[in-house]
Amino acid sequence: MFGLFTSPEKQMRDNARNWLDVADRIYNYRRDQLSEAALSDLRQKTEALRARVREKADAARLKLAIEELEPVLARNGGRIYPHSGIREWVEFFIVAAILLVGSRQFFAQPFKIPTNSMWPTYNGMVPEVHATTDAEPGAAARVFRKLTLGASAYRIDAQASGEVLIPITEERLFRSPAKGRQFIVFPQAQYRYELFVGSERKLPNGTTAYDIKPLASISVPTDFDMPMLYRDAFAPGAFDFSAAARAWRYVDDIVADADGRPMRVRFLRTGKHVRAGERVLSFDIITGDQLFVDRISYHFVRPQIGSGFVFRTTNIPGTLDERGNHINSYYIKRLAGIPGDKLEIRSGVLYRNGAPIDGAQAFADNAARTGKYRGYQNTGLLAAGRTHAVSADGYIALGDNSYSSSDSRYWGEVPKRDAVGRPLWVFYPFGSHWGAAK
Repeated sequence: MFGLFTSPEKQMRDNARNWLDVADRIYNYRRDQLSEAALSDLRQKTEALRARVREKADAARLKLAIEELEPVLARNGGRIYPHSGIREWVEFFIVAAILLVGSRQFFAQPFKIPTNSMWPTYNGMVPEVHATTDAEPGAAARVFRKLTLGASAYRIDAQASGEVLIPITEERLFRSPAKGRQFIVFPQAQYRYELFVGSERKLPNGTTAYDIKPLASISVPTDFDMPMLYRDAFAPGAFDFSAAARAWRYVDDIVADADGRPMRVRFLRTGKHVRAGERVLSFDIITGDQLFVDRISYHFVRPQIGSGFVFRTTNIPGTLDERGNHINSYYIKRLAGIPGDKLEIRSGVLYRNGAPIDGAQAFADNAARTGKYRGYQNTGLLAAGRTHAVSADGYIALGDNSYSSSDSRYWGEVPKRDAVGRPLWVFYPFGSHWGAAK
């Protein structure tokens, strides 16, 4: 911007110096490839321009010397000069990629929260249920929410009439693998969930039968918390989906699995009745929190109790997927134990070395069951009455959402060498969590 206030002579001298830099590069890098005549011509025109710069010649004389030098550079510059537009863009992107990879590897790595194990401190993909069609965002609002919250809209209409039924098999929601797209282009692994409807009818012998028909199917990303959606949609205010399911009546029946084989399924009766064509479910999936992770601090300082804690699962034998395959990924939890600590859970409160743990607001909120924090659940490594002493080479990492978190209680300690860093800043979506990481 200050060039506006610079004299034409000063601007032309700066321009001339740039041309001299190019000329010197060509001479130094290509003098063993050029003929003596070409080198002589290059030296002569370069020194002529350099002399004009030293004597502070006016803009017209400098421009004339540059115009005499430029064709010499074009003839002899090879790959140095002239640059094609394509080459300049390629060089730009190569340098940008190197800087990006280096920054990601050694300083700040972007990370997306995959699940709701840290909810409500950090969100994985969470549902926002619209109770009525009038509450659904309009077209403009949907575009705005897509840009600011990464919200994807789902509107499910009934294909038949009756009471909405949720199928469960082997203590898990009935689902099958599906293929989807992210950003329209990129393949995305999904699960397809089925909903059914049922209705009672009287048989001639006076007994009651329950007829079951398909209602609708829903395909969502594999990491999406479907139980949270069902809880919010069909049992708002319930502690969790499991608590709601225990309160519902049910009916058992036989259906075909994804391969056409018969399977016994338990259908949970939600008590919600719909007619064909009516809206069954209306919800948006809000994208998971995306944050920058500080990768450099742990090379110099020890991880602190209560800090958000990002680590690799490479050397944790217990981190297996539902098919028994080892998960080679990054997890984020909260650091709850360092070498030498003794941990236990009593009545939903996490104790460290005999006292209620401190170091993070989430610890206090879980102890007091404040808002959406529900306390810590006794299980696995920290089952009721059990104390765990942290080894000299490990850390204990726990989720803030203890009832829906796969963490150190299940698969043990995180080896020191797998600690990656701590969260710094939630940069997307632009919701309540945007800003400094907690």
